[in-house]
Amino acid sequence: MQTTYATNDIPAHQRRQYWQQVVSDTYFSLDLRFLGGHDFNGSLGAWSLGPLSVSRNMSDGLLYKRHERHLLNEREECFLITVPELAEIRFAQDGKEVLCRPGAFLIERSHLPYEFSHRDPSALWVLKVPSAVLKARISRPERLATLQFDCSRSVGALFVDTLRLAGERIEEMDEPARAMMGKHLIDLLAMAVESDERVLAGHSSSIRNAHLHRCEHFIRSKLDDMRLTPQMVADGCGISLRYLHQIFEGEGVTVSTYIRTERLLMCDAMLRDPQCRKSISEIAYHWGFGDQAQFSRNYRGRFGRTPSEARAASRMVQP
Repeated sequence: MQTTYATNDIPAHQRRQYWQQVVSDTYFSLDLRFLGGHDFNGSLGAWSLGPLSVSRNMSDGLLYKRHERHLLNEREECFLITVPELAEIRFAQDGKEVLCRPGAFLIERSHLPYEFSHRDPSALWVLKVPSAVLKARISRPERLATLQFDCSRSVGALFVDTLRLAGERIEEMDEPARAMMGKHLIDLLAMAVESDERVLAGHSSSIRNAHLHRCEHFIRSKLDDMRLTPQMVADGCGISLRYLHQIFEGEGVTVSTYIRTERLLMCDAMLRDPQCRKSISEIAYHWGFGDQAQFSRNYRGRFGRTPSEARAASRMVQP
């Protein structure tokens, strides 16, 4: 589905109110402060890529504010991956501030207040990703907020080039192709993020976090194996079982809990995918759950609803 907005045909005195509504409908509830004169110009195109959406946002200077009151009725968290092309943008969240120039991209969380601004006319590519989709590919994505990543070279450049190309070609794609393109973009984003040394930073030493990073990758590659145990993870990563438990305890989680959570996230991603034709029991089995009743209990405990309710809700919001 494509949606296009522009201020060209909107009376000058109505443009600010119009743009406030456009931005809130496209992303989530925000307050806007217009930094230019009385005139304001903006255009925004938005397209769906399965559960993701991509938008091209061009406008005069603006300050976007996300307040605590905006979060009260928001149930599902999402992340915005923003790529500036014309002007420097300022982003502040959770006591941190970053200036992001063209040649980089940054990541924003919807479930924390923030400020986002650009004084000069700006052109932005924005990828909106539900938290559950991102967590199925990137461990603990909340630690990425306010970090900016290089997109002038290597995988970062490939991610942004693919994002731009998707925006240019999206009208030529059918729904299955769009959903597949969304998955490719998430894979490229994950590769770009995980190649950054700062992602290894955490509560422990750099060596311990390097082991943690490797263990997380090993676990995600073996989630479909019902035999996956902490001992298998330790053996596969060349560390002792005791040290493995110490690494995850430093992150406030047990190895078994981490494995179960990652499996639930992968199941949730498939339940939300309108192109997925597997039954709920097939999805559970595919991601290493041998007992569907246990899977349903674990899923409800994690997400607050049953797998069938999640699947039904996802299909209701499809165009």
